Amino acid sequence: MTPASTIPRIIAHRGNSSVAPQNTLAALEAAWRAGADSIEIDLQLSADGAAVVIHDETVDATTNGSGAVDDLDLAELRRLDAGSWFSAAYAGQRIPTFAEAIAFLEARRGVDLLLELKGDWPVDAARGVVDLIRTAGLDSRVVLQSFSPATVAVLAAVAPGLRRGLLVGEAGEDLLGLCTELGVMACNPHGELLRAHPGLLATLHGAGLQVMVWTANEPEQWAALTAAGVDAIITDRPDALRGWLSAHST
Repeated sequence: MTPASTIPRIIAHRGNSSVAPQNTLAALEAAWRAGADSIEIDLQLSADGAAVVIHDETVDATTNGSGAVDDLDLAELRRLDAGSWFSAAYAGQRIPTFAEAIAFLEARRGVDLLLELKGDWPVDAARGVVDLIRTAGLDSRVVLQSFSPATVAVLAAVAPGLRRGLLVGEAGEDLLGLCTELGVMACNPHGELLRAHPGLLATLHGAGLQVMVWTANEPEQWAALTAAGVDAIITDRPDALRGWLSAHST
C-alpha cells in the first residue's frame, strides 16, 4: 500500500505519446482523458519566430517533411503531416502552435502544463510565451522548464512570478547552487541519475526543491520512484501509471 502523501503526480510525456503521436493535439487530448495531472510538451521557434510544439531539432522523425525546425517558417511547418508516422489513424495531425496548446488547456480543467523550452531562448521570444500564458490566466497551471540555464534565467527575468524548473541529465558539482541562483522550484533529473546518486533526491528535497523524474515507463521504475518519494513521474504511459498507482494505493 502506498500512503496518499507519497503518491506522485502523473505527467504525460509529450502528451500520451504511447497511444498518439507525440506533441500533437491528439496526444494532449489522450493524456487529459487518461487522467494525467499534467502534460509535458516541448517548445521551439520557427524560422519566423513562431512558438511551435515539437521535440526534435528537425521535423524528419515525426512528420512527412525534412529539415530543421528553425529553418522552416510557420506556414511550412503547419503543412506537414505530424500523425501518419505514428499510425494512419492519425493522418492529418499538425504541429501545434503554442497558442493552440494554450487554448487546449483553457478548455480542459483539471490538467496542468509542464512546458519545456528547447535550447537557448531570446528574451523577446520568451516574453511572447509568457504573455500567452498570462493572457489566458493560466499562471497557476504552468511550470516552465529547460535544460538551458540561460533560458531559465531569461524566464526568471521576464516572469519572476511563474514557477520554473531546471532539467538535468547529470549531477554537476554545484547543482544546488545553480538551482538557487536560477530561483527554480523544481530540479528534474533523469531517473537513472537518481539511481547513480542515491542521496540526490534527499539533497534536492532538503533544499526545498520538487523533483519530477523523466522518463519512466515500467512498473519496476514506478515502484522504485514512488517508494523513494519523488514528487512527479514523467511517463509516456500516463494511463498505465494511473492504473498502477490506483492498484497500489488501496
